[in-house]
Amino acid sequence: MTQGLEMHATSFFDRRSQEPVGHPPVCERRQFVNSHESLSPEAGELAQAIDGYKLRHRRRFITYEEMLSVVKSLGYHR
Repeated sequence: MTQGLEMHATSFFDRRSQEPVGHPPVCERRQFVNSHESLSPEAGELAQAIDGYKLRHRRRFITYEEMLSVVKSLGYHR
């Protein structure tokens, strides 16, 4: 065995599997802000469509291809 390497009998604590005691559940973090009040109506519609896509597909962040598909689903074209 390697000299100077000490093995300690400690167990691994997986923080991801533990729910915080006494705390409300943590909300899903989003790529964009939840508040769309300061946006133009068109930008607000896009933001809601992107948020809806992310919720339906259980995605926290989306790719450019996914964003393009959302934009096209709103009827935008070149």
